Amino acid sequence: MDTRATPLLHERFPEVADDLPFQRLGTAPTPVRPLHGLSTGVAPVWLKDESGYGDGGWGGNKVRKLEWLLPEAVRDGRRTLLTVGGIGTNWGLAAALYGRGLGLRTVLALIDQPIDEHVRTQLARLRASGAEIHRTRTKLRTVLAAPLLYAKHWRPGAAPYYLPAGGSAPLGVLGYVEAGLEIGAQVRAGVLPEPSHVVTAIGSGGTAAGLALGLRLAGLRTRVFGVVVNDTLRLDAPTLLRLADRTVALLRERGAVFDPPRLTADDLEITRDWLGPGYGHPIPAASEAAAIARGREGLVLEPVYTAKALAALHFRNAEGGFGAGPVLFLNTNGPR
Repeated sequence: MDTRATPLLHERFPEVADDLPFQRLGTAPTPVRPLHGLSTGVAPVWLKDESGYGDGGWGGNKVRKLEWLLPEAVRDGRRTLLTVGGIGTNWGLAAALYGRGLGLRTVLALIDQPIDEHVRTQLARLRASGAEIHRTRTKLRTVLAAPLLYAKHWRPGAAPYYLPAGGSAPLGVLGYVEAGLEIGAQVRAGVLPEPSHVVTAIGSGGTAAGLALGLRLAGLRTRVFGVVVNDTLRLDAPTLLRLADRTVALLRERGAVFDPPRLTADDLEITRDWLGPGYGHPIPAASEAAAIARGREGLVLEPVYTAKALAALHFRNAEGGFGAGPVLFLNTNGPR
């Protein structure tokens, strides 16, 4: 495994290294392998397993975003992170755990979601993380509470560092630009055939937007197939493509010199068909997909994000929607 501190993004754009600080929090690249037990449709299915990414007590896709967000907060002299999520938030837990490792306190405003065993376990993890937790219940109350929490934790010269839900600001999106470059490197190394599609859940949009940009920067033709699992945010293709454009603008502001790829809706296909009643609500197809993944491949998924994404992959692949493939499933689950 490659344990370099230097990210591929800095190798690609060395001119940004001083202005875009990076803190390696995991071991790269994450492994890829074929999922023979899940290749029941037209296209062969491969796995890129992000679940083990992260050297602390939590993995998953959130850690890649924090590798860019946390060092920026430290450089700016911040002492407190302020962020939001559901009461089962993977994002909030990752921020609390990895922020604590860099001397940062985390304050969480949490919105209600359906409570099941997964959420109960996650709440226990959140309480044990040392984060300051505020149960704001609804999206409206969270929006109203955020400025009050910001004011409460403001200190002269050290205002709280606000992290949007899921870390899906341009700086956090760099985490999955990096992952897209990593997929390109794995294709060039011959450990992964070039995928026709990468399938990922979309909870806040940063993972999908970063992948779309990173795959094109890597010279791949791979498309992103995003499975929306969150009904509290606008997560259509135009919104995510604008987020990718803002990430390009950030790179240029920090000194990167390049001709950016022109991303269109052809690069990013999005479905809402597997959302169910809303964020955090289980659906039978996802439960079935998770059981198949565990039984055939020893793959542990959770019901909110990854199980729904795999259910969508199964259905689309059975219809031939990925063509000859191969299709790459991104496992963003975080428990260790």
